[in-house]
Amino acid sequence: MAALYADLDALRASAADVRIVTSDGQTIAAHSYVLAAASPVLERMIDGARRGGRDGCTVRVLGAPSDAVLAFLHLLYAARAEAAVVAAHGPQLLALAHAYRVGWLKRAAEAAVSARLAPGAAVDMLKLAGLCDAPRLRTACARLAARDLAAVEASDGWRFARRHDPALEQELLQLLEDAARRRERWARGRASREAYRQLAEAMDSLDRIFAAADTADDDACPAGGEPCARKDGACQQGLRLLMRHFAACARKAAPGGCARCKRLVQLFRLHASVCDRPEQGQPCRVPLCSHFAARMQAEKADRTWRLLATKVARARAMARLADRRVPEVVAMSWARYLSSSKWAKLR
Repeated sequence: MAALYADLDALRASAADVRIVTSDGQTIAAHSYVLAAASPVLERMIDGARRGGRDGCTVRVLGAPSDAVLAFLHLLYAARAEAAVVAAHGPQLLALAHAYRVGWLKRAAEAAVSARLAPGAAVDMLKLAGLCDAPRLRTACARLAARDLAAVEASDGWRFARRHDPALEQELLQLLEDAARRRERWARGRASREAYRQLAEAMDSLDRIFAAADTADDDACPAGGEPCARKDGACQQGLRLLMRHFAACARKAAPGGCARCKRLVQLFRLHASVCDRPEQGQPCRVPLCSHFAARMQAEKADRTWRLLATKVARARAMARLADRRVPEVVAMSWARYLSSSKWAKLR
């Protein structure tokens, strides 16, 4: 703190024309051109004080301790966010920067408070985030409460909110409920993407199985025994077993049918929906592919089936892009970029 006073004392020698008065009555000399350039609110306050015709120019900066106001002025003079100063007076600087519209300092103070957030101060900081329009701090409070709700409920801020500020308590509970819903939605999305990926893998496995049956492809999995080390070896083995069951099943023509046989027919129909070999001028070896394709052209498929085929085709295309080998020059360029000092700072 002595260094801050020393910096301001050095500037006072250059004819300061503004007096800053804090909440406890302390007066700090400052320069109007520095304050007006840093904050439009301070610029209007200085202009109003000068038009008032009073002796001198006095501006009151209230609502924060003197040391926080001194740190605020020091950062305005420095025109940069010093990490040590912002960390020492984070909440007060956030309130001052919001009140006097110093955007760069508000962002730095919000980041510092969010990084040093503790369960005991989560409710207080949530209130501060609402007053100062700090969405990043609000999100950090919600995440901390979701991780350690018991510690937050044991804090003085939570007990005070329950007695005197039910709206704040309701806001925190709503944030927790929204976070839980988001996690459930993300989990459902991950599960659905995994299901589409597996279906896309099954479509590629069908192509490999019947291509290997016709061309004796050495790269295919063996017809019997354990699944091979290929990425889709287990999927091919399961499909082979399913097709063997379909060939020998006596219930597939029964009135109720066989669930496993119906599943294989659905896989053939889905393959016909996403098959791109006819578009490339290549014959498809998968049974019933052309039959189902012609049938779907004659009979419009329902909306749910079209959506399923679209998502599986998209997952199939993304898997092919992921398996594509990156050129050596591109890999070397990415390696240089990731090892650069600029990228290291961003991480």
